[in-house]
Amino acid sequence: MSTSITRRTAAAALGLAAALVLAACGTPDDGGRTEVTTASGSRTRINTSPDQKRITTGKVDSIAARVPERIRERGTLEVVNSSGSAAPLTFYATDNRTVIGVEPDIASLVADVLGLKLHLNTVSWENIFVGLDSAKYDVGFSNITVTEERKEKYDFATYREDNLGFEAKKGSGLKVDGPEDVAGRTVAVDSGTNQEKLLIDWSKENEKAGREPVNIKYYQNDSDTYLALQSGRIDLYLGPHPTAAYHAAATGKTEVVGTCSGAGATLQGLIAATTKKDSGLVEPLAAALNHIIENGTYAKVLERWGLSDEAVTKSEINPPGLPRTGG
Repeated sequence: MSTSITRRTAAAALGLAAALVLAACGTPDDGGRTEVTTASGSRTRINTSPDQKRITTGKVDSIAARVPERIRERGTLEVVNSSGSAAPLTFYATDNRTVIGVEPDIASLVADVLGLKLHLNTVSWENIFVGLDSAKYDVGFSNITVTEERKEKYDFATYREDNLGFEAKKGSGLKVDGPEDVAGRTVAVDSGTNQEKLLIDWSKENEKAGREPVNIKYYQNDSDTYLALQSGRIDLYLGPHPTAAYHAAATGKTEVVGTCSGAGATLQGLIAATTKKDSGLVEPLAAALNHIIENGTYAKVLERWGLSDEAVTKSEINPPGLPRTGG
């Protein structure tokens, strides 16, 4: 991985860092809302209550007819997502039971186009893939990045850009533009994610350049990670940029000190609907996603979660993804 290219990618992505700036948390009497200020300066009040009033769209018969027969007969789209609380992607509403976020909203629109009832299945991250492998679930909508390794087992229909954020304790003075900025630093990351692979690559690049490797740490849940960040046991936490920006502004205790593409220095990362390879579902999924992109409901969903800057203009099937981790 080229450091100069990494710096250019990071610099370009820094423009995204302003895309999700949370002005304030919702107050107890406002029904559960959080205000988001986008890069353009517009403000969006995010509804965090269980009464979501999701954006809907109509069935498209020509696309629905392409859904595998077993799914059409069942009448439900079995969508799997992660149980981790990752606002504004997938998280629990103020009742601590209802799963909300941009991921369920996009899945709901796709189910509408396919003429199916959305059924959300919330599991641990690793069980997303176990369930897809066994065909227990039809598709994952859970901030899943396209990677070359995953493409061996899964098919992808893209629907958002993937950008990562380095989160530090507020006032840390840290800035991350490339691998050299995390050399010798203690950085937390979630296991089994593309950000873990990127961090490992950066650490190896540092060692090859004669710098210290990254001291990578793993925690069971977000609360443990943020406690470690506040206590100084870790310097940084690398995760999805939208969640880092949301958490930083919502708590006022952390800040985003660097961003990068979720697919490495030379490629824009992409988030995708994920299905078991050759399940027959990826083509109608992509068609449904392209339909909601064209009819404007996709843009409305991204806008309501303050994520308009992560929009794609077209859903692609199995595009180039995060390269395999270097040796």
